Amino acid sequence: MSDHELQALRVRIDSLDEKILELISQRARCAQEVGRIKMATLKEGEEAIFYRPEREAQVLKRIMELNKGPLDNEEMARLFREIMSTCLALEQPLKVAYLGPEGTFSQAAALKHFGQAVVSKPMAAIDEIFREVAAGAVSFGVVPVENSTEGAINHTLDSFLEHDLVICGEVELRIHHHLLVAENTKTEKISRIYSHAQSLAQCRKWLDAHYPNVERVAVSSNAEAAKRVKSEWNSAAIAGDMAAQLYGLSILADKIEDRPDNSTRFLIIGNQTVPATGDDKTSVIISMSNKPGALHELLIPFHASGIDLTRIETRPSRSGKWSYVFFIDFYGHKDDPLVRDALEKVAQESVGLKVLGSYPNAVL
Repeated sequence: MSDHELQALRVRIDSLDEKILELISQRARCAQEVGRIKMATLKEGEEAIFYRPEREAQVLKRIMELNKGPLDNEEMARLFREIMSTCLALEQPLKVAYLGPEGTFSQAAALKHFGQAVVSKPMAAIDEIFREVAAGAVSFGVVPVENSTEGAINHTLDSFLEHDLVICGEVELRIHHHLLVAENTKTEKISRIYSHAQSLAQCRKWLDAHYPNVERVAVSSNAEAAKRVKSEWNSAAIAGDMAAQLYGLSILADKIEDRPDNSTRFLIIGNQTVPATGDDKTSVIISMSNKPGALHELLIPFHASGIDLTRIETRPSRSGKWSYVFFIDFYGHKDDPLVRDALEKVAQESVGLKVLGSYPNAVL
């Protein structure tokens, strides 16, 4: 390519950048106008709803359908997510609670779902996230609910039994674990490895093969593990890219998770119900009598209506010894006629039915 051709391309890129800048500014002004109209049309006692999960999911899916490359659909959707996040902040910045401290996978999930423009607030425990949302101190919370390697996150399931909050969305995060060390770490003398218990379990085989005699210390989070390594010469941490960057650690071994498809699913909890988008999931809690065939009776209405169940988890009930509740996820929205009919039949057969929420299927 000649210098003349290269210069011509640079001029074209500059021209395109100017057009992109103007279009983003126009979009931002539209977002401001939306916020103004919402505030002007509020009735007395009403609270304005600025973030609409169903609208955002529809916009991102439409962008992915229209995309013709060369950027792939997910990359294009991520770009638009950030534009939407920044424009929404002009209406009202969202406050989102996540399982802290800074640098955890929960924070990464929050930023993936809401974009970088949110005000993210780290919490020390999952139950604290539920309490912050219930109290209205934050708009939404992000909580882990299941991992593809280790299964359900029981603290989250138990918190749904204690709090009346609505699931507003979900986000799936690909989990890459790295072995991290600090500048002062003597790598040949590592005697302990810190990480969250879930992460240690997800890297069990790798640790058995490479550090079989090293003590494994479970701590409250991967970010906490990274912080500890900063002040010790004989330890390492298992954590992700975000923690490595935040705490200035280097990667001694990358992607050490035992399963290459290791992912964690997070739920977005809030106080607002979400209208149907046409591609939704619903989560429910069902209490059944402790009798033979109880689970079979529970599943019949779903099967009869052709509803696809994606997850069933069992947890001890808080109401009595040796009684249990079922956490069930399935495709469809609670307002869909088939889903509504199935849930009515389940309610008749069960001791108790609680719809945790219907929400858009994860886009990214």
